[in-house]
Amino acid sequence: MQVNNVPASYGLLAILLHWVVAFAVIGLFALGFWMVDLSYYDDWYRRAPDIHRSIGILLFALVAFRLLWRFISPSPKPIATHKRWEVLSARVAHMLLYIVVFVAMVSGFLISTADGSSISVFGWFEVPSVTGQIKGLEDTAGLVHYWSTWALVVLVSVHAAGALKHHFFDRDETLRRMVVPARGND
Repeated sequence: MQVNNVPASYGLLAILLHWVVAFAVIGLFALGFWMVDLSYYDDWYRRAPDIHRSIGILLFALVAFRLLWRFISPSPKPIATHKRWEVLSARVAHMLLYIVVFVAMVSGFLISTADGSSISVFGWFEVPSVTGQIKGLEDTAGLVHYWSTWALVVLVSVHAAGALKHHFFDRDETLRRMVVPARGND
């Protein structure tokens, strides 16, 4: 199996990064959606946000690495049967996904550190506040976080629908390229 991307297909590392990020984003959204309704006396009241923040910090590092990897090992060339508007819309969608996921993660970080406190990542290390105490920052960041995560859900849904359209209707290699790693001779 090829680790790097090749002109016709994604390599193993790009595929693993894609799916780990995808499942983490979906899991974080589900956890966040569930935890906002927890009461003070619920066993998960403190534990769920700690898990959410810890995974969010690790996801930030993973997405930053994924973006770096795109420069080191460029994406495969578009499939020859794709129309120009499909190629352009895919590029715009990927760019928007990166922007919105970073906005969601940064705003989440700002919610938790607006009072000057750091975030403990599973007790392994701490990420300090970069703002110190800023009155009202958590409210503004909370609003940005709320809307950016819903925008992310919409974009992820459109992205998944596009991949399924290519797989089931167009019957091309679009989805398969993100599931089956390139072989050494591709």
